[in-house]
Amino acid sequence: VATTLNNLAGLYRAQGRYEQAEPMYERALGIREKVLGAEHPDVANTLNNLAGLYRAQGRYEQAEPMYERALGIREKVLGAEHPDVANTLNNLAVLYFYQKKYQQAQSLLQQVLKIREQRLGKEHPNFLSCVESLAQVYLAQNLLTEASQLYSWAMEEAP
Repeated sequence: VATTLNNLAGLYRAQGRYEQAEPMYERALGIREKVLGAEHPDVANTLNNLAGLYRAQGRYEQAEPMYERALGIREKVLGAEHPDVANTLNNLAVLYFYQKKYQQAQSLLQQVLKIREQRLGKEHPNFLSCVESLAQVYLAQNLLTEASQLYSWAMEEAP
């Protein structure tokens, strides 16, 4: 039931039907916490999804603790170098970017790059996407040389 609720909420979120998605995510989270325990990877997945919904709505103060909790679960259960940890770090970095917390976003994206390079390789689309995200953070900070270098490198590496 929790998986179905989570998936249906994701569909509603993709359709912009946020008011319908939120209670489904919350219900899925409650079920997963009760049945699987508070530190299960599926709980982290639902937290991550709910945080993404909040971020899409501009509810950044509510999104941040959800991402942080999901990150803590994933680091503890999966290890600090797991690709799912990188995904949550990336999502948190995007949140910080929207909040104009560029230094925090930059730091997290550098961690994501390290994990993705080691675990996925430089050719993987998620690695290249993160390079572009970091370049955007540099642009926002008016670090034009750094941004230009990353964009150039990404263009050379892209398939």
